[in-house]
Order: sequence, then C-alpha cells, then structure tokens
Amino acid sequence: MTIASFTSEKPAPRTDADLIGSNKRFYDALWSDAKLFSPERFNTWPLVAEIAAQTSRRLEVAPGLRPRLPLPGTQFVDLSLPALAELGRHGARVANAMIGALPFRDASFDFVCAFDILEHVVDDEGALGELSRVAEPDARLLLSVPLDPNAWTAFDEFVGHYRRYEPEAIRDLLARHGFVIERSAVYGMQPKSSRLLDLGQYFLTHQRARAMWWYNRVFMPLGVRFQKPLTLTPGFAPGPGVDEVLLVCRKTGT
Repeated sequence: MTIASFTSEKPAPRTDADLIGSNKRFYDALWSDAKLFSPERFNTWPLVAEIAAQTSRRLEVAPGLRPRLPLPGTQFVDLSLPALAELGRHGARVANAMIGALPFRDASFDFVCAFDILEHVVDDEGALGELSRVAEPDARLLLSVPLDPNAWTAFDEFVGHYRRYEPEAIRDLLARHGFVIERSAVYGMQPKSSRLLDLGQYFLTHQRARAMWWYNRVFMPLGVRFQKPLTLTPGFAPGPGVDEVLLVCRKTGT
C-alpha cells in the first residue's frame, strides 16, 4: 500500500460551511463506531472534580464520546446525533447545536468546557463570544487548543482543524471576551510518530472497520491508561515544542 506522508504546509483556508460539513461527516462516522469513555478515565478528571465541587450548572461543548464533565446533571452540546444519543442514554442532558449559536440564556452556566473545538471553527471570535455570553461572571472555563501554526500537518486538515494558535493569540482572544488564564498544562494524546499518524489516516480512510476495531479495543484504551497526570502551572507560558495546552480560565466581571 502507498501512504502519503504528512506535510507541514497549511492548505488554502476553507469556508465555515466547508468545515462544518467535513467535521460533521468525519465525527458522525467516528462516533457511530466508537465507544463512550467515561470522564473518570481521563487525566482531566481530578481537575474537573475539583471545579465541579465548587459549581452546579455545567456545560460541555462538542465532547463527542469523550466527555470530560460528569454525565448526570451536565448539559452537552454537539453536532453529532450519534454522540448525543449515546450521551443521553447515560443520563446527560443534550442539545444539537453549534458553538457559535448556543441555545441558552445569558449567564446560564458557572462551569463551561470546550476541549479541542476552537481550532475547528472559522469564527473563533464568535465562538468565544458565545461561551462568554452563557457563562456567568466568575464562571470557570476549561479550554484546550493546539499550538504553533508552523507545526501544521495533514493530520490537522484530516480531523477538520482550521488553525493552530500562537500563545499570544489565544491569550488575547480570551481576554477580549472577558476570560483570564489562571492555570495551564501541557495536554493532548496525539502520537509523536508521523508514521503512526500516516497509518491511522490511511486505515480510517480505506479500511474503516478495521481501523475502528483497533481504535476502540487497543489504541484508545492504551492511550487513556498511559496518560500522564496533568501538571498544572500558574498562568500560561508554554515552552518550545508544546503541541497542545489545557487552559483553566475564569470569567471576569460582576
């Protein structure tokens, strides 16, 4: 078989409609074949449990079948109907909507999560504006984003990314919408080997059933099992070579 190698050259920008369509197709197919992993299995759980103990109205945007917040009592929003159906079967409240048009009143939540989502939308200003709108003053926001535009590969395009962030860009974006970064941590489970990424992309494209068998039964369980504990540090000052970060933010204002 021939597997095209990744390139660091970012393709021409896609429209919002292009991204919505490609993301929905990719993730509907992914979640139709995947299994739900409970939030307690991820290295984010100690942090989530800490914040959940101090809050009561929780929202997680676009979790797919990898939710980080507790399922009972949490509101989840996703474009994928297969993911929403499975989340609902486990006691979650669900809504079919996009991050740029959340169907909730202002200041509805005191704990908001958006893991691996801002990089998928063209209008990240509008997306952050919606997260800010539905968050009450002093609410907590957990956000993860990929860093370094120069680290762009074909894998970014394959999974529906629109951008990677410079640290100052994500800090300024959050500040414009009333969020300050209190803590941060290196984050993410993306393999470092480009060969593994090449193989994963090839099999997901050409031998999906086989790829999902390995993903569900081998790679995802192993990835979760061997996660390193999050090392949270005050503020946000990522060192060189950091691929993705988790940001713990608080909304300012009264």
